[in-house]
Amino acid sequence: MARQNLTATRIKPESAELLTLRVLRRERISPHFARVTIGQDDVTAFRPMGFDQWFRLFIPVAEGSLARLPKTLNALAYAKYLTIAKTSRPVLRNYTVRAFRPDGPDGPELDVDFVLHGSEADGTAGPAALWAQRCARGDAVAILDEGIGFNPAPDRTHFLLVADETGLPAIAGVLGSLPRSATGHAVIELPDADDEQPLDAPPGIEVTWLPRTRGATPGQTALAAAQDLPTPTTPAHAWVVGESTLAVSLRRHWVRAGIPKQDIMFCGYWKAGRAH
Repeated sequence: MARQNLTATRIKPESAELLTLRVLRRERISPHFARVTIGQDDVTAFRPMGFDQWFRLFIPVAEGSLARLPKTLNALAYAKYLTIAKTSRPVLRNYTVRAFRPDGPDGPELDVDFVLHGSEADGTAGPAALWAQRCARGDAVAILDEGIGFNPAPDRTHFLLVADETGLPAIAGVLGSLPRSATGHAVIELPDADDEQPLDAPPGIEVTWLPRTRGATPGQTALAAAQDLPTPTTPAHAWVVGESTLAVSLRRHWVRAGIPKQDIMFCGYWKAGRAH
C-alpha cells in the first residue's frame, strides 16, 4: 500500500545540485528538538521556495567523506552512493527547511530542526539526532534540494493540515507561506507541551497543539483529533505528514469524507517501532 504521494505532487526546484554548507551554530530549543543553523560555502546557490521545502542531508562520518558524494541523486547515483563503505559513507536523511534568512550575521543561513528521538545513553538515538547535539561551528554538511510537496489547486483557500513532531518544521513552513486570507485547521501532535513553537499562521487557520500522553502510539492522538474535524463545506486542500499510520489512515478518512484524492497530499516520514 502506498505510504505517500509526494512524488506525484511535489514541485521540483529549478536546479538540484549538491551544496556544501557549514554549521554556524546549534541550540537545544525544547525537550525534543535541536536546531542547527547552516550556511557559508555554497549557500548562495540555495533557492528558498517556502512551504514544506525539503532536502537530502548528508552528514559526514569521516574526514573527506563528502567528497565522494554524487552531484545529483538519481537511481544510478544512489546505487553508487550505496557502494561507499559504511565507514566512510555519509549518513543520508531527509529534512525540511525550518527557516531561511538571506541576511544572517554570516550571510544567508538555513535553520534545520531535528527531533531528538531515543537516548544517546542507551544507544537508541539516531545518527542525525546525535550529530545535531554534537556538531560544532565550521563542521561541513551537504544538502540536495528536493523542492516542495504542498501543491494545492490554485483556487483552494481552505486547508486541513496535520502533522506529528517530525512534520512540525514542514507544517510551520506551510503556515508561514500561505496567504493571510487562508482558512482552515492545523493539528500538530508533540511529545511534550514544552515542544510547542511560535508559528506564523494566517489568522483564519485554527492551530491545535496536542501533547501526547505517555505511552501513546505516536500519531494516534493527531489522527483522532483530525477525524473529528468538520468536513469542509467548500473545496479544500488536505495535507498530512508524519508517522506512517497517521498519514495513511487520515488519507483514507478524508477520501471517505468526500475530499477528492487529487486534493490530498500525504507522506509517511517514519514508522513507529522502527529505528530512525
